[in-house]
Amino acid sequence: MRLLEKVQALHLPDCWIGAGFVRAAVWDYLHGRLATAPTDDVDVIWFDRKRAAATVDSEIEAQLKAVEPSIDWSVKNQARMHLRNGDEPYISAKDAVSRWPETATAIALRLTDRSVEIMAPFGIDDLFSLTVRPTPAFIGEKLPIFRRRVQEKRWLERWPRLILASEFAA
Repeated sequence: MRLLEKVQALHLPDCWIGAGFVRAAVWDYLHGRLATAPTDDVDVIWFDRKRAAATVDSEIEAQLKAVEPSIDWSVKNQARMHLRNGDEPYISAKDAVSRWPETATAIALRLTDRSVEIMAPFGIDDLFSLTVRPTPAFIGEKLPIFRRRVQEKRWLERWPRLILASEFAA
């Protein structure tokens, strides 16, 4: 909640905390691990076509670091990320999240009027059932990227109860 409050205070449009931070917190909990400080970066995504320069993201990261220095913040305006990912331009943060590699990673949270809103284009079942599967954007020619991510990030070692969807195993 503390991190969601810090991000909400920025008043950025279509702004969320997502990806690995959310996924790891849930998987740690489901593996019986106590809540700890994030070991990886905290991904903050937002969407604003008018302020899509990477320098703006760097400025926002510096603001967050100033108020919460113990966190490795990673801020990315999704209005430009389609260029890096080889996709058509995204129309919103949700559109961008729907093109992330894994269904359990394609989840983001934000604080609105003291309640937590969840954005999950593919639902939350895979996240809570500990299932690792690619999103539709990573089936086909991008499937090797999905497989490489699972292997390089060593998820099956870090969270031994994970289930790799059999149709996508290498």
